[in-house]
Amino acid sequence: MTRLVELEANGPRKLEPADIDDEKGDIAVCQCGLSDEFPFCDGSHRRTRDEDEGTTYVYADGERREVERVVTTDDADE
Repeated sequence: MTRLVELEANGPRKLEPADIDDEKGDIAVCQCGLSDEFPFCDGSHRRTRDEDEGTTYVYADGERREVERVVTTDDADE
């Protein structure tokens, strides 16, 4: 499976001691790109459990859509 993720930040986020979850005692960093609390995990990755290998997905407006083909600027001239 492939997921298209759009990020708008242009720099890193430094984690601070205040970022530690007092209840859980840990910091979970998002690796799926879907978290509403990015860069922290909010459990949104659970929506990806039934993704099919070899399929590209876009998550937008709370919905998941399959993408038939991805065209990049480099591909546009072909």
